[in-house]
Amino acid sequence: MSFDQYHEPPEELSAEVRTFARMITSLTEEAEAIGWYEQRISVEKDKEAKKIMEQTQQEEFIHFAMDLEFLLRKKDKWRTIMKNVLFKPGDIVENGEKAEQAVEE
Repeated sequence: MSFDQYHEPPEELSAEVRTFARMITSLTEEAEAIGWYEQRISVEKDKEAKKIMEQTQQEEFIHFAMDLEFLLRKKDKWRTIMKNVLFKPGDIVENGEKAEQAVEE
């Protein structure tokens, strides 16, 4: 198993930073798995296999959401940005710009 989520010597990093790095890695892995299942589902002909893959993809998405929530609870600025972008009507890019302004103020 690779531990290349560290770009600095791990022994110099605090336990909090190492946990953060592990959660970022987990989030990335879950996102990759969601994408892989999306591809598999799109080409699968067997209905039962497809149903299983869809269920598995949903579980990966739940894991992704839990990882993201953990990270957002640790980073107030990230949480502020997300609250100003996600589930908001209107232009996504404009919402992102407003979110950026909200953390700069």
